[in-house]
Parts: sequence; C-alpha cells; structure tokens
Amino acid sequence: MRTYELVFVVDPRVSDEDVVAMTQEYKQMISAGGSQVTKEESWGRRKLAYSIAKLNEGKYVLLGIESAGGESSLPEVEHRMRQNDKILRYLTVRTDEDLKRAARKQPAPRTGGPGGAPAGGEPPAGEGAAARPAAPAGEV
Repeated sequence: MRTYELVFVVDPRVSDEDVVAMTQEYKQMISAGGSQVTKEESWGRRKLAYSIAKLNEGKYVLLGIESAGGESSLPEVEHRMRQNDKILRYLTVRTDEDLKRAARKQPAPRTGGPGGAPAGGEPPAGEGAAARPAAPAGEV
C-alpha cells in the first residue's frame, strides 16, 4: 500500500465554489484510477513564501491518497494540474517510505545492557565494585 500527499495552491481570485469543484474533479480522477482519497483538508487563503505570477496569496488544498498495488492515476492528475492556469503550484510526496524509515529509526526498548546490566547504566550490586578503587579512609 502506497500513500501520497498532494498539495496544490490555487489562484486566490478563484471563488471558493470553484476551488471545491476543482477538488472534487481531482478526487474523481484519483478514484477512477484505482486509488482512494483518505484525507482532504482545505487550508484556506495563505500568504505565499514568494510571489508567483505577481500574487502574494493562494488557496491551499491537501489531499491524502492511498494506492493499493502501486497503481495510481497521479501522473494523469499532475498533468491536468500542469495545464490548469488556476493552479499556481502543486506537489506530490510519497509518504509510505518516510513512515517505514521512521519506524526503523525508532530505538528498541532496552531491557538490559551488555552482559545483562540494567538499562540505567549502574552495574548490579556486587559487580564492578572491585574495578572501582576504594576511597582512602579520610577522603570522601
């Protein structure tokens, strides 16, 4: 199962109804290609980090997509977004690899250190005392 996030920025002069209609159209294209949209978020009007076509704001939309078997219609959707003048930018990110990578990097719960020592780093009572020099009588 592959997961993706698709974010696109729409021209702020486009009405909210048109943004919803565009989003529904892209969701239908994704569903027709064998994938399913698991999450849809409209972030609304936000300031852009830099001007695009002399615009300083854009309307952001995020779609979470799951694709079974590696088949997806995302290249077709991206092609349609590239042709649409109302879409300023879009970005598709495959997230399942990031989740796998993060799961591998999680440290395993430690039950004991080398030689069966507790995870606290202190040797068990009676062990290691001979390795530490005793403090002379008068010094602490």
